Amino acid sequence: MAKAERIDAVIVGGGIAGSALAAALAGDGHEVLLLERQTVYRDKVRGEVINCWGVAELLELGLEECILKAGGTYVDRFVGFDEIVDPETARARALHLDKMLPGIRGVLDVGHPEACEALSRAAEDAGATVVRGVGDVLVSGGADPRVRYEHNDLEYEVDCRLVVGADGRMSTVRRQLGIGLTQTPPNSLGGGMLVENLDAWPGNVTSIGTEGDLLYFVFPREGARARLYLLHDVAQKGRFSGPNRHAEFLQAFQLNCLPDREMFATATPSATCAFYPMNDAWADLPFAPGAVLVGDAAGWTDPVIGQGLSIALRDARMVRDALRSSSTWEPKALEPYAREREIRMHRLRISGSVRTTMNMTFTPAGVARRRAYAEVWPTDPVLAGSRMATFKGPFQVPPESFEPEVIERLFALG
Repeated sequence: MAKAERIDAVIVGGGIAGSALAAALAGDGHEVLLLERQTVYRDKVRGEVINCWGVAELLELGLEECILKAGGTYVDRFVGFDEIVDPETARARALHLDKMLPGIRGVLDVGHPEACEALSRAAEDAGATVVRGVGDVLVSGGADPRVRYEHNDLEYEVDCRLVVGADGRMSTVRRQLGIGLTQTPPNSLGGGMLVENLDAWPGNVTSIGTEGDLLYFVFPREGARARLYLLHDVAQKGRFSGPNRHAEFLQAFQLNCLPDREMFATATPSATCAFYPMNDAWADLPFAPGAVLVGDAAGWTDPVIGQGLSIALRDARMVRDALRSSSTWEPKALEPYAREREIRMHRLRISGSVRTTMNMTFTPAGVARRRAYAEVWPTDPVLAGSRMATFKGPFQVPPESFEPEVIERLFALG
């Protein structure tokens, strides 16, 4: 077994959170080992959007340029095409995403594999050691953290100051540290597909809306490409799972509320069309002696609000700042991160429940409530807060927006 000298941090998982944190810590002069299971990042049909508040974190970490070079595209308008409004009115009510936060150009759409690759290279450029194709990983925390891993049929052992679990929803690091995870049942089922030749869709416009029994998303990318998503009730499991699912998906996307809807019939689908359960999860505590969890390993919010990349970048920045504040990296240094994350994720879970209730109650009462909400939220910052938090972030809207009585008012509309 090969054994290295004690280093500062071993990060298990080279996705968005792990690679961003590796780049940040290495940039601070720390000796970092980043371990990634995949040799080539695969398309997981999720993780496409860095919302405005996530872009602010990206800038704080100094990683915007690498994402732009990886094909990241700024989108500065949100148009809510929906069955309750005609297209021209929807355009007139467009949200200016470049005005959400000072100095932020909008939301940043980017392919998940491309973003992971770019951030992994940024970590390497900053001085981190990146190892891909890693097999089994065994970790231990405590006063003397240690990581054992397999690579190319050899076993390695590394002592470190801190183990970081950034290994996703099924985190083995979390399990080995004995940190519990609470999950909700699926709130809906959602799936996506990358398409090309979508020339008629404006590249600076993103859209979310409801028609019939579907909630749709359009996230444009460079080169007339877009990631399309459809969400439906959990009772319809398997709706887009057959051999003709690509064609059926695009057929379903020809919604009456969308202008020039015929464009989706001629779009070219990618090879991947996959659906996942949409739920929330949170770790009991995202750190332990000698270890910390970031990204999905520490819990996630329902993807119905598309916050995964922003959460991952905020986690990386918060942990970096926590370690900057401590020369010893004792567990108490991570307490501010844990407190902030608990509040952040609680508020975003509420935002998710609002979107699900407003946009996925496929009944006449649901339509009436959505129509009433569309009339009141633009002039009521408190009622709008849970909605605007998905763009601005959960701490840039009135905190009372997340109070139970406010949410009850929203759900009683119509």
